[in-house]
Amino acid sequence: MWSLAVASPHPAAAFAAARPRRRPRPAAAPSHRGVNPQRWRCEKTQAWSFWSSLRASDLPGGLYGDVSKNMLKPAAAVSVEQAEASAHLPKGDMWSVHKFGGTCMGTSQRIQNVADIILRDPSERKLVVVSAMSKVTDMMYNLVNKAQSRDDSYITALDEVFEKHMAAAKDLLGGEDLARFLSQLHADVSNLKAMLRAICIAGHATESFSDFVVGHGEIWSAQLLSFAIKKSGTPCSWMDTREVLVVNPTGSNQVDPDYLESEKRLEKWFARQPAETIIATGFIASTPENIPTTLKRDGSDFSAAIIGSLVKAGQVTIWTDVDGVFSADPRKVSEAVILSTLSYQEAWEMSYFGANVLHPRTIIPVMKYNIPIVIRNMFNISAPGTMICQQPANESGDLEACVKAFATIDKLSLVNVEGTGMAGVPGTASAIFGAVKNVGANVIMISQASSEHSVCFAVPEKEVAAVSAALHVRFREALSAGRLSKVEVIHNCSILAAVGLKMASTPGVSATLFDALAKANINVRAIAQGCSEYNITVVLKQEDCVRALRAAHSRFFLSKTTLAVGIIGPGLIGRTLLNQLKDQAAVLKENMNIDLRVMGITGSRTMVLSDTGIDLAHWKEQLQTEAEPANLDKFVDHLSENQLFPNRVLVDCTADTSVASHYYDWLKKGIHVITPNKKANSGPLDKYLKLRTLQRASYTHYFYEATVGAGLPIISTLRGLLETGDKILRIEGIFSGTLSYIFNNFEGTRTFSDVVSEAKEAGYTEPDPRDDLSGTDVARKVIILARESGLKLELSDIPVRSLVPEALRSCSTADEYMQKLPSFDQDWARESKDAEAAGEVLRYVGVVDLVNKEGQVELRRYKKDHPFAQLSGSDNIIAFTTSRYKEQPLIVRGPGAGAEVTAGGVFSDILRLASYLGAPS
Repeated sequence: MWSLAVASPHPAAAFAAARPRRRPRPAAAPSHRGVNPQRWRCEKTQAWSFWSSLRASDLPGGLYGDVSKNMLKPAAAVSVEQAEASAHLPKGDMWSVHKFGGTCMGTSQRIQNVADIILRDPSERKLVVVSAMSKVTDMMYNLVNKAQSRDDSYITALDEVFEKHMAAAKDLLGGEDLARFLSQLHADVSNLKAMLRAICIAGHATESFSDFVVGHGEIWSAQLLSFAIKKSGTPCSWMDTREVLVVNPTGSNQVDPDYLESEKRLEKWFARQPAETIIATGFIASTPENIPTTLKRDGSDFSAAIIGSLVKAGQVTIWTDVDGVFSADPRKVSEAVILSTLSYQEAWEMSYFGANVLHPRTIIPVMKYNIPIVIRNMFNISAPGTMICQQPANESGDLEACVKAFATIDKLSLVNVEGTGMAGVPGTASAIFGAVKNVGANVIMISQASSEHSVCFAVPEKEVAAVSAALHVRFREALSAGRLSKVEVIHNCSILAAVGLKMASTPGVSATLFDALAKANINVRAIAQGCSEYNITVVLKQEDCVRALRAAHSRFFLSKTTLAVGIIGPGLIGRTLLNQLKDQAAVLKENMNIDLRVMGITGSRTMVLSDTGIDLAHWKEQLQTEAEPANLDKFVDHLSENQLFPNRVLVDCTADTSVASHYYDWLKKGIHVITPNKKANSGPLDKYLKLRTLQRASYTHYFYEATVGAGLPIISTLRGLLETGDKILRIEGIFSGTLSYIFNNFEGTRTFSDVVSEAKEAGYTEPDPRDDLSGTDVARKVIILARESGLKLELSDIPVRSLVPEALRSCSTADEYMQKLPSFDQDWARESKDAEAAGEVLRYVGVVDLVNKEGQVELRRYKKDHPFAQLSGSDNIIAFTTSRYKEQPLIVRGPGAGAEVTAGGVFSDILRLASYLGAPS
């Protein structure tokens, strides 16, 4: 006596077994990949006719005979009803569901590792969902495509698949287990060859045939793993999920699970094969008519989630090749961190926006029963992974707690439909998106002005041409009549999404995000934020996407604030600054979350560039051995075009006018500028005003504290007074460290030429002391302070007393000047004695007179009890007389010359810039 035992729902077998009976008509024919029901029924009829007409001689190995052997079995002594009654499917936390992808099942060794993981799991019951071995799914699809194309190489391709699984089995199994697997593998491959031969003859395969062929990868994978577990002595059953999972294909290349029917079938399957460890095939399922189908791409994760919900498992673990879910794409943000937990909604949002987490549909089945999903790394079992679960609403109000991660979608276009005729007209949005739907385009994001004057939305770049054409056709009349002004397409866009719970209800999240983008000089084209409060979405230029991602990620303290630095002028000050950066870099990274990367160093003749950062311990050697000819334009482009670092700063350590002339262009490119070079701020007034206007109108910073007073806080003190409403009356000071040293030591019997010679030998003066003694440097500092105070003066408006005798100004060299300088010592001795007789000292000062709106640089005499008379060494001193500090001026005093303090002032500006860009203050 024989009964029909349902094994894998092979289409050919189904047709063969159904031949004596009238073929049942499905109540509702499913639609596969946009195929309408009528066409589907036609394909099925054609397939039936095709299979019915085949002769056994057409099929190698006799397909019908092989299938009959697999499908007909002797009737069991115990009835199916009795078996089902004897084993009830338990449900609940005792079940642990695991899913292993193709990479995890890629080799025999990895399959054994999977078996070891399952055997170590202490759960009472385990249900394991597996994908096909790595690349096998693609190989199986390729078989079908070759057969349809009547390419005989499908036979060779199938042999490769056979060899791959046979080799894995021989490595993994032995004895009777190996023989049983290879016997089944050989039978399956023989059947596949027959089916593919039939497809090759017809030149066509329906989707169900294709899905049946492809599903064998999962079947063999599950069988191999079940044998590997059994050989350890642990009882184990394997499940062909086409017998259990029932899905209804939809018209959008997706499927909807039928949970009630699937649960019934799972109960029946378990009644026949009760086991504490079950290995199930992922990816494959059946329609309600028992036609093979798949869960489409990422279907194995979906299978695990569905099965987890059917048994109400305690946890579903997705094993992959990464340590968990990152806060951003680690390929774009190297400092991205692994998130310990995510809510279902956060994971859903991140998946939608392209993050490599889970397909959004995978989360739906487990959400109903609050079953956590854990993402683990099979190749790093020590990593705890990321748990996706139901989380309570955030109550802390912390920005970091609200924003969990960032995701991006590239290769998009923004479509903008605009016109005054749209305002208040019902159905306009419906007409727009109806036209988009008709061309089958996928709308990623929508943003509409509250005035209804414009609607914009993002679609994939490859679909925008069809969308634009459809909209122009649909609104031809409105465009002609002027009710719509334009249908505009903006190409090469990307989406950046910030994802997190309760972002909208936490003050400052949006402000912080947009502030970070603005400071990275990122222009936002469109914005969308749903009331669900789970994401803020912005559209921006694709070329800015990585920089925007890094800037946003950094700003929310998910990574260090990284500054890409370009150093221009590795002379005395530049060299000292590089040494200071080298000594302090590790401390800044550890304590302040500031990562300073020097991406390039250029002098006047050579330069060295790096994509990730120059080793500051060996920059001198690199500048000698790896240098290329200096090219300032290439140097700047190298810094500005590096998309890995959102914040770029150029530090000009030269005194070069031509370098300073580029500041405006650099700021316009979004590059911050820091400098001790006085030439830009003391140059032509119109250029100065243009530069400051740009600086104030943008988020690009321009810091120049070291242009006056080296490392002393002169500029910042002046700005603090002005910004708090104080009125500046007068600024007077000794601004030159060189001249301060000279006049502090020009006393008693010492000659002026001896003191100048001593200052030159000590390195206080420029190589040519006339550069200091001319007073031009002081005049530049005076004009900088005058302009900061609001006076619109040119450098030529400042009268300057030069300390270089007119007769010596024409000396051709510094040495000639120093040789002739002693001949003027008597004049200086007379001036010094006159001051001494009056109880005074000589001091070279600069003055900004705000009352009379003028400035001057001159040699003055001060009483010995005056603060200016009490300096020593090369100290600077600046006195601010203001409405608040009228009786007793506010005085700033300290070292005003030297490479260490000047470089320290520049370094301080770099750190101030970092704090503005998001580093802790």
